[in-house]
Amino acid sequence: MKLPRRNFLHLAAGAAVLPAVSRIATAQAYPSRSVRIIVGFAAGGTVDVLARLMGQWLSERLGRQFVIENRPGAGTNIATEAVVKAPPDGYTLLFITTTNAVNTTLYDKLNFNFIRDIAPVAGFTRVPNVIVVNPSVLATTVPELIAHAKANPGKLSMASGGIATPGHVFGELFKMMTGINMTLLPYRGGASVLTDLLAGQVQVCFYPTPAAIEYIRASKLRALAVTTGARSEAPSQATRRARGKASARPRTRRLRSSTSSTTRSTQPSRTPI
Repeated sequence: MKLPRRNFLHLAAGAAVLPAVSRIATAQAYPSRSVRIIVGFAAGGTVDVLARLMGQWLSERLGRQFVIENRPGAGTNIATEAVVKAPPDGYTLLFITTTNAVNTTLYDKLNFNFIRDIAPVAGFTRVPNVIVVNPSVLATTVPELIAHAKANPGKLSMASGGIATPGHVFGELFKMMTGINMTLLPYRGGASVLTDLLAGQVQVCFYPTPAAIEYIRASKLRALAVTTGARSEAPSQATRRARGKASARPRTRRLRSSTSSTTRSTQPSRTPI
């Protein structure tokens, strides 16, 4: 008996399944044992936290353990390939992010075809990014950051959670749009980026808003702009509170050319819908 798509959405929303859920499994029988959720980033970052929250929710709801397994490296391609090669029984899931979509055009040769091998099941969150700088950077607005970077070409370091991550793509687009030169420093996950950004080892980052907001409120990071099509009040309000000027006009701007990052999930491509 085939696993109906609608039932699978309820059972594994926010995760991704590879090539086919067992054709003899039923919605009532799944899962009959623990399930792995493979994450292509190091522990402690935004994606890892989201995956663990979803895994905990699924474990409590379905009565089986959904275990998070971190496999960082190669811009999430290591994790994706591991799931592609796993038995197609629905017990090895992949946590998909925007990076997986970017990789389909960034890499000429991969050991899998993401579009063919993995089909979307459900998206469960959309995470906009915010341009944040270490407070030591002499810029409180985007124009000031551009002017500072042009006056010091190559001296500002721009961190990202890895190649092809939203922070990397947004940063490269920002550099192209403004004609500035910032040195890219790719990490293997967002947690390490945040550590070095707070310590002043790197100066600029396009970072997920939920993960950065408390540091903005505490004046440990300075927010300059968001990557959504409309103004985001969260960083603006946090910046105003940090400055002690609750009535001040929001300083956090929006970048029209950028888009928010999303996490998606997938289901077997060989299972008829």
